[in-house]
Amino acid sequence: MSLINSATATTPTGTSSKTSTDQMVASNFTTFLQLLTTQLQNQNPLDPLDTNQFTQQLVQFAQVEQQMKSNDQLSSILALQKNAQQTTAMAYVGYTVVVDGSTTELTTNGATWSFNSTKPATATVTIKDEATGQTAYTGTYSVSSGDQKFTWDGKGSDGKQWPPGNYTIAITAVDANQKAVNVSTEIQAVVTAANMQDDPPTLTIAGKDYTADKIKRIVIPSTVPKPDSETAS
Repeated sequence: MSLINSATATTPTGTSSKTSTDQMVASNFTTFLQLLTTQLQNQNPLDPLDTNQFTQQLVQFAQVEQQMKSNDQLSSILALQKNAQQTTAMAYVGYTVVVDGSTTELTTNGATWSFNSTKPATATVTIKDEATGQTAYTGTYSVSSGDQKFTWDGKGSDGKQWPPGNYTIAITAVDANQKAVNVSTEIQAVVTAANMQDDPPTLTIAGKDYTADKIKRIVIPSTVPKPDSETAS
C-alpha cells in the first residue's frame, strides 16, 4: 500500500429532427418556385403582377434558397465536429487518465485513486468490493494538503488477496483539533475503449463510460512498482 504526494499535472446535440426539417424546407421551396413560375406564365397581360408584390415574392424566394444553403452548411459543420470528437476519443485509448469518482479497477498493478485534502489531516481509508459491498481494507494514514494518490495492492486488512474487479474508496479525515477535513476523490485508470456509436463518443475508464470532457488530467505513462501494503509515504 502506498500513499504518495503528486503534482497536479462539447457536443453536437441530436439531429433526429434535422432530416424532416430539411425535407419540409425543400418541399416548400419547390412548391413556392412552381407557384411563382405558374403565376408568371398565366398572368393577365392587361393586368400584370404588381411590381411590389413581385419583388416581395422574389425576396421570399431568395430567403428560402438561403435557408437551404445554411442547412447544408450546418450539416457539414456538424459532421466535421462529430469526426473531430471521434478522433479525440480514439486518441485517449491506452492512456492513463484521471476523472472524478471513487470506483476503480483492481489489476495486477493494484488500484490507484487520487484525492485532495484541504489541509494536513489524519485520514481513514476504507475500500469496498463494489460487487458485494464487503469491506476489503481499512487503514489510517497521515496526509498532507493538496493533491495526492493512494495505491492499494489488493491485500485486505487480514492479508487476504482480493480478486480483480471494481473497488470503491471512501476517505474520512480530521485535523489536529479533530475537526472534519474535506477530502475529494478521483480515479486514475487506463482508457480501455472508445465507443463511437454514442453521441458524443464515450470512453471506458475502470469499467464505466465517460465523455472526454470529464477527463481532468492525463498521467504520463511510467513503470508502476507493485505496491507494498505495509508502507505509507
